[in-house]
Amino acid sequence: MALGVMLLAACAIFFINLTASGYANEFYSAAAQAGSVSWKAFLWGSLDSGNAITVDKPVAALWLMALSVRILGLNSFAILLPEALMGVATTYLLYATVRRYWGNWAGIVTGFIFTLTPVAALMFRFNNPDALLVLLMTGATHALLRSLEYVNHPSDNRKRTWWMVLAGALVGFGFLTKELQVLLVLPGFALAFLLASPTDMVRRILDSLVATASMIVAAGWWVLLTVVVPAGDRPYIGGSQRNSFLELTFGYNGFGRLTGSEEGSVIPRPRP
Repeated sequence: MALGVMLLAACAIFFINLTASGYANEFYSAAAQAGSVSWKAFLWGSLDSGNAITVDKPVAALWLMALSVRILGLNSFAILLPEALMGVATTYLLYATVRRYWGNWAGIVTGFIFTLTPVAALMFRFNNPDALLVLLMTGATHALLRSLEYVNHPSDNRKRTWWMVLAGALVGFGFLTKELQVLLVLPGFALAFLLASPTDMVRRILDSLVATASMIVAAGWWVLLTVVVPAGDRPYIGGSQRNSFLELTFGYNGFGRLTGSEEGSVIPRPRP
């Protein structure tokens, strides 16, 4: 009953008056509309169905919105529905993770605290990539903790490895959601696994390498596409200066966020 109340509260917080923001971030809404009418625009995260230029972020969050618009038509609710659903899913996943180790009421309290955090309502009622990023990071945390439950035994080793593969894949898709931001959790993940995994150090290192490979594959296939597909056969990478996703990753969306460099910004910051 408490879980039901918590999930109903989450639905109320994330769904009631969901369309108050209209099309929210119209930049991403335009890309969702383009992806709903063109599979090529869907693949690349194009800002327009003619595939002239992409948005200045990767594509994973756009895919969910584009599918929603393809099914429900172009409207505010279709744009924001995936965000609200991800809010409810993240609430339950956080509850399930905490409950597994600290009991049901600890999970209930954690879920309520999460849903009542103002920034959660901001993320899961708006169509920036942060909603999917938080869901994927929470899922990766759950998978990592599950991997710590298995001792050094052949059958348990296989289960542990698969949980680490899942954790790596979720982080990889997090990269396709908001690039380098997802990597902020990796030092904590690595430290927790290497220190707490109930197996020998060789197995810990092997499982860590498998998770790293899973992360690279989950993120790298799309990044590789941007490199191997000729520039004339794909849209221009928005936010980059040289039509390069790697430049976008390490430039405007990477070190540029630390240095304040606005090269590539859609709306340049006015000079003082």
